Amino acid sequence: MGKAKKTRKFAEVKRMLNPKTLAGGVQKKNETKEVVKHVDKTPSALFFKYNTQLGPPYRVLIDTNFINFSIRNKIDLIKGMMDCLYAECTACITDCVMAELEKLGHKYRVALKVAKDPRIERLPCSHKGTYADDCICERVKQHRCYIAATCDKDLRRRIRKIP
Repeated sequence: MGKAKKTRKFAEVKRMLNPKTLAGGVQKKNETKEVVKHVDKTPSALFFKYNTQLGPPYRVLIDTNFINFSIRNKIDLIKGMMDCLYAECTACITDCVMAELEKLGHKYRVALKVAKDPRIERLPCSHKGTYADDCICERVKQHRCYIAATCDKDLRRRIRKIP
């Protein structure tokens, strides 16, 4: 009888040399770490995915570039919203958007004049800073009764991510 050949066990060698097991120590299969996730509460206004607070007359939050777009294409802001939504609309503009228009200077004075129209409702802001995109996102998160009017792709993407 000859001597049996001893074969190497590649899987065990590979498992020993894995850098994850060397750094964190060997973990048993039965022990798993639970990851705690923070999930925002679903507002009570949502019935499944249907928002019951959203109905005519619609409250539309206007962004800076939406005003510039309407001026460039010679569209009346209020009339264009009513034609689009087929209902009565209340245009709203925050203090941050007004500050952003004032910062843009003399070139955007027509947009500032349109924003100061008495038909547009002014919403006061209580937060620090004047970044309009953050202000609009926070308002839409807090109060689910707004429609955001913007041409900014990043802002649209942020608003769509809100549950």
